Amino acid sequence: MSIKYESVVPWGRSFDEYVEMFKLTELDLEKDILGCGDGPASFNSIMKQKGRRVVSVDPIYQFSRQEIENRIEETYEEVINQTNQNKDNFIWTKIRDVEHLGEIRMSAMREFLVDYDVGKSENRYVFAELPFLPFHDNEFDLTLSSHFLFLYSDNLSFEFHRKAVNEMLRVSKEIKIFPLLDLNAARSIYVNEIIKLYSDYGYYVQELGVDYEFQKGGNTMLRISKYR
Repeated sequence: MSIKYESVVPWGRSFDEYVEMFKLTELDLEKDILGCGDGPASFNSIMKQKGRRVVSVDPIYQFSRQEIENRIEETYEEVINQTNQNKDNFIWTKIRDVEHLGEIRMSAMREFLVDYDVGKSENRYVFAELPFLPFHDNEFDLTLSSHFLFLYSDNLSFEFHRKAVNEMLRVSKEIKIFPLLDLNAARSIYVNEIIKLYSDYGYYVQELGVDYEFQKGGNTMLRISKYR
């Protein structure tokens, strides 16, 4: 079921954050990449400028550019205020303070908005949502899931997580999920179960440290691959 406009809270991350969160190498960036739940991130746009193509899927892509921009304006202060109230849950180093965070997020979202209409016409922004993806088997080399799976463990069941991981592995040779924490900054109750399940299935499963930690303790990602 599609999300309602009133429930959308756009919050876009930058290209540099994607590189750090997912430990992306130059070789990774040359792969056919799918981003699940990218929202208004700038990763797709910057990759296009670098001459590479990323496909992003998100339920917010059912909305127009103007609708997304309006929703960003409507929710921005709310998100900033919530972050300020919970700032002890974050590490303020690369991102210096809440004001700097807002600048980074708004810059990424503005980059996304400039690219959005062209990207939709080029089928780089696709309206879809896990656990169902409108792509062929093994269509992508690498699928990235940012700030969705595991993060919302209180709202999304283990069965949802299993179906979502299955679907990402259906369309891709390799997947990476970040972070492994829930919204309370605790390790998701599903992480170890997913690691065991897909290891038992015969996939190559790794929990890897990354050079990114904003949410305290959120400095590892999960990599599941069909090949070593």
